[in-house]
Amino acid sequence: MTYQNILVLGGTGFVGRCLVDRLAAQGRKVCVPTRRRDRGRALLVLPTVEVIEADIGDPAALHALLAGRDAVVNLVAVLHDSGAARRAALAGAHANGRYGAGFAAAHVDLPRTLVAACQERGVQRLLHVSALGADPDGPSAYLRSKGDGERIVRDARSIASTVFRPSVVFGTDDDFLNRFAAQAAWLPFLLIPRPQVRMQPVWVQDLVSAMCTALDLRATFGRSYEICGPAIYTLRELVQFAARAAGHPRLVIGLPDFLARALALGFELLPGPPLLSRDNLLSLTIDNVASEQPYRPAPELAIRPAPLEPEAALYLAGLHPRTRFGGFRARAGR
Repeated sequence: MTYQNILVLGGTGFVGRCLVDRLAAQGRKVCVPTRRRDRGRALLVLPTVEVIEADIGDPAALHALLAGRDAVVNLVAVLHDSGAARRAALAGAHANGRYGAGFAAAHVDLPRTLVAACQERGVQRLLHVSALGADPDGPSAYLRSKGDGERIVRDARSIASTVFRPSVVFGTDDDFLNRFAAQAAWLPFLLIPRPQVRMQPVWVQDLVSAMCTALDLRATFGRSYEICGPAIYTLRELVQFAARAAGHPRLVIGLPDFLARALALGFELLPGPPLLSRDNLLSLTIDNVASEQPYRPAPELAIRPAPLEPEAALYLAGLHPRTRFGGFRARAGR
């Protein structure tokens, strides 16, 4: 393995935990910065993993974290802008015509700072997770900011970068299917916006496998990859599946666009991250599927995407046989 000392930004999140587990199982040394170390406590059982309290939004802190690293992985993403940015947008005083401060900081400023720090520190390998549909001219602030960040990474010619563009990611700890399953447990029916929008969900372990394979593979340098599952579903079908698999089959009702916007506005006025935002609705105006169908993953990534139903049905029903960090424990013989 060429890259043995890796910095993982966003390593305490859903995809990040799975990736760090896999990298540790391969015997690589991994550093995971986080604002609060307790968020990474589940990673502390992995002997090659170091969890450090740090503010990666501080250029000096990020520069220091890169010292001695072979490679860096950027998984940082936010689904909603900050509360302050939302309030400014509601008042008609959005600071950025393309996206607010929260999206700018996570999706654009961080990649720009990271690229500059890598160039200064001589770190030449970067894996960057973007999103399917990311586009500087996309319909939502989320997709535009993701597109701008992706472009910054691709344009850094002195760095060997690989960009991943996954569809919605599912897995044991996901915040997608699990959220609908939880809602079905206490609601008599489920209301959803844009029920016919299409998605191509990918299993988190397939995404992680593609990333780990690409890390040392020169053929992936300078490339962008769409990462999807083998089947396409409408949002209605996914919600129905999640509710049924959790043991709470429910009627799923599609909301007209004007009612969905009114509901999203109401959620935005509440404190904390909204359950649904108007920007989320804009993201749902385009399908989240691979650009070429039928989807065939690039052969160099060596993945065979798993179907949604067998894997997701187990964890939605509470029957999943694997623990979060089973990869390392299997390697260690425990």
